Order: sequence, then structure tokens, then C-alpha cells
Amino acid sequence: MRPATLATHGMVATPHALASTAGLRVLEEGGSAMDAVIAANAILTVLYPDQTAIGGDCFFLVFDAATGGTEGYNGSGRAPMSAGAELLVSQGIEAMPAKGGITVTVPGTIDAWVSGHDHFGRLPFARLLAPAIELARSGFPVSARLATVLAARESLIREWPALAAIVYRRGAIPRAGSLLVMPELAASLRAIGAGGRAAFYEGPIAEAIVTSVQESGGWLAADDLASHGGEWVDPVARDYKGVTVQTMPPNSQGITLLMGLGLVESEPPDPGWGTARHVHPWIEASRLAYAVRDARIGDPVFVDTDPSDLLGRDFLDGLWQSYDPDRAGPARTDVAGDTVYLCAVDQDGNAVSMIQSLFGAFGSCVVAGNTGIVLQNRGSYFSLDPASVNVLEPGKRTLHTLMPSMLLRDGSLLGPIGTQGGDAQAQIQMQLISNLIDFAMDPQEAIDAPRWIAGDVDGRPGITLEPGFPEGTIAGLAARGHAVTVVEGRNPNAGHAQMILIDPATGVLMGGADPRADGAALGH
Repeated sequence: MRPATLATHGMVATPHALASTAGLRVLEEGGSAMDAVIAANAILTVLYPDQTAIGGDCFFLVFDAATGGTEGYNGSGRAPMSAGAELLVSQGIEAMPAKGGITVTVPGTIDAWVSGHDHFGRLPFARLLAPAIELARSGFPVSARLATVLAARESLIREWPALAAIVYRRGAIPRAGSLLVMPELAASLRAIGAGGRAAFYEGPIAEAIVTSVQESGGWLAADDLASHGGEWVDPVARDYKGVTVQTMPPNSQGITLLMGLGLVESEPPDPGWGTARHVHPWIEASRLAYAVRDARIGDPVFVDTDPSDLLGRDFLDGLWQSYDPDRAGPARTDVAGDTVYLCAVDQDGNAVSMIQSLFGAFGSCVVAGNTGIVLQNRGSYFSLDPASVNVLEPGKRTLHTLMPSMLLRDGSLLGPIGTQGGDAQAQIQMQLISNLIDFAMDPQEAIDAPRWIAGDVDGRPGITLEPGFPEGTIAGLAARGHAVTVVEGRNPNAGHAQMILIDPATGVLMGGADPRADGAALGH
């Protein structure tokens, strides 16, 4: 186990050391926390082509030290205006496809970066993209993680020749340590650095996106891109044992985290970390919270749900009445997601918690012409059931897994926190917050600690455990009706988390990054 990273002037934590290095250099040049995460995120769109791309969505929270307030930016794209569930159902399609043009929604990342930079940036936007452009142009070393993914996903990648041409540049699967170049993506990033938002949502890049999506059977049109805009939002928040947890409001699933924390805090704390008695109520709280999410959370333009109603004590107490300390509740299936989470704190005490995604591995697998841009499959998360709050409709944003968070204590910044992990992000954040608050772990300890992931095993309540839980935990969970599976340590499917905390007494920054990825927290 490595120690937490300590610093005094600024810090960046990302799932890859090269991205963290790029963000740190921005801070050392006097850039803001927003500048740092944009630069680091741009690097990640090169280094992690399976997890993220500028053809995806981006959410962030910003803590402004000057005002003491937190703002959020919802950078999720909408379904095309010509999309509709009934069109697919009439063709005999019973569920949204996993890949292809139909799954492509408007990419929200570039709009989010530009909006964040306009409000909180200090360095020129082109400067922030320059390191990613150089890596894509001259080549970057393929990590062992990426080499494993490119080999494991070969059959999927070969189905999409334009995607294969990017990641199998010479026709063969790259080995760890080999150089991979992406000159087309470098050219696109250079154009965006010079032209900003318009260079992506209008002109040649937009034309390539529309043409490629429509040729792959999708609906996306030029007007869908040109009219796109994310929105500034107030975070939703709830106290957990003296710490205020802030996260994104719907259409994000962030409220699932807050409901889960609110449910479990009514249980007496268990002094033994990781015992069945400790873990079981947390698992059940997450399951109950996810059930509410699935039934009631969607795009607030289409779904009238007041988050405060779902966070009230009366509602949570009523929900918790179904909790059985001796039996597992109904199972549900989690959808994995390919995403990057990163965060930064600058010398002025500003903090950004950012998450950006393609959704599934390599997104839709549709590449926008010769731009090198892979497009997300976020639309695959829509339902075709007309009774669902998340049914596909024109111009609608799907229920979104992305949920960056921020922690405060007594109104002062404690720090940014978040994780990759698709549906599981809420339950992973629950564990991280409990590790910090209930068990006084430092950020790296909280991230390194073994995780559980609740899902479904053949219709039974399933729990995946990483190694390292106390003796008796497996038997105790099994006795309660959980189908337990133990996987390898540092399981990449258990999320890639990062966080930075601030010591209120000294101002020292303490950061952690996930060893389940290639993570690094770097400071100065």
C-alpha cells in the first residue's frame, strides 16, 4: 500500500500518471484547478481510448474559494430530435442496442470544457490542450492495462474497421510499452484548441460526426449539435455525520449516493470494518436507493421529481422499514461503465471534481470520419418501455451514471471525490465516504481498501468481493442470502477512484489515486 500524497500549494489526482503530470504543470504555471483538470482530461482522451473520448459527456463540480459556494455543470448531451422509442419498437427492437449509430447522443464534453474555462480558467485554452495534442501526434506508451483491454476486446474492435484503424494502427494488437500514435485526434484537438466550442459543434468536425452516425443507422443531425448547450446547476447535498456531501442533481444518479448514506446512518455503527454485520446494511441501503433511482430519476425537463422529497427523513425512514438485518433484499443488475474521474485543488483553495465518459467500452464504436473521435453510446442507457421515466424521447437526456462529488465540513472545503464505475459509482462512493468518516482512513487508505459491488447473480442478490475482507465475511453474507463471488485483488471492475482532502488546521493537501488503474496523485 502506498502512502497518501502530501503537498501545500496544489494537487491533481487522475487515473494515469501522465495526465496528473500535465495537470500539475498547469498548476505550477499559475493555472487554476479548472485549467488543471481540462489539461489532464484532454490527456486521458488520448491515453484511455476505451474509457473516454471527446465524443462523450462531462460533468463537474467547482468549489469557488472566493465565494465559498459550489456550482455544477451538467455536460450531458441530448437524444437527437428525430429519435423516439416507438420508432425502434415498431421495427421489432425490444431494447436499446449496445453499440452503433442509434446509441449516439450529442457529445457534451467540449461544451463543458469551454464553459468551465470561460468561468474559471486562467491559462489560454490552447495551452491546456497542447500536451494531449503532442502525445497523440508523437505517440504515447501503451500501458499494461490498455494492452490487456485491447487484446480482450479484439473481437469487438475488429467489427468496427474505423475503430480498429485507430487502436490497431499497424493492424496488430499493441503490446505494453509500444508507442501508439493518433494523428487524426491530434488534428481535431488542435482545431478545438484554436477554435473553441464552434470548432466541434459546427464545421468539418460536426459534419464528420453527423455523416458517420447516420451511415451507422443513427439519427443525429447538424441542428442537434449546433443547438447543444450544457447547464450550470446547483448541487444536491446531504449531511453524513458532520460532513456535507455534495453531488450532481438529476439527470445524474448522484442522489442515489445521498439516499444510500441517509438510509444507512440510521443503523448503529459497527466497529469492525468489513465484517458481514458492517457490510450488509450498506449493501441493502444501496439496493434500496438504486430502486428509487430507477423508478423516479431522469431528465428533470421530462420527469417531475423533487430531490428534496427523496432525501427527507420521513421518506428514508419509510424506505428503510423493508430492511432486514438477517436477509438480503431483491437483486438488481448493475451496468458497467467506461469513464475517467479526476480532481484538482489549486493554490487559492479552488477545487474541481470532474468526470468524463464514453459510457461503454469504446462507446458506440462509431468513429467520426477522419477526425479520430470515437463517439459515446450513452443512448444505450435509455429504455424503450413507455412507462419508464427513462424512456427514449426526442431531445431528452438519459438517466446518467456520471456523478462527481465534493465534501465540505462546517461550510469549508474538505475536498473533491469520485470514481469511475458505471452504475456502481454510487455504491463505491458510499464505501469511500464511510472509510474516511467512520474508520478515519486517509485518502489513499480509503481508496486502497477492498471493495464490494452489489449486483445480480442468476436472479439472486449477488455480491462481488475483492480479497482482504475479514475472515467470516463471506460466510456471514452467504448466510443472509447473498451470492458471494471473490475476484482478484485491485479488480479493474471495482472502480477507479481519486480524491484530494484539505487539512483545515494546516491547509496541507492529502491525495489518493486508484491502483486499480494507472492512477497518481501529484502535488507541489
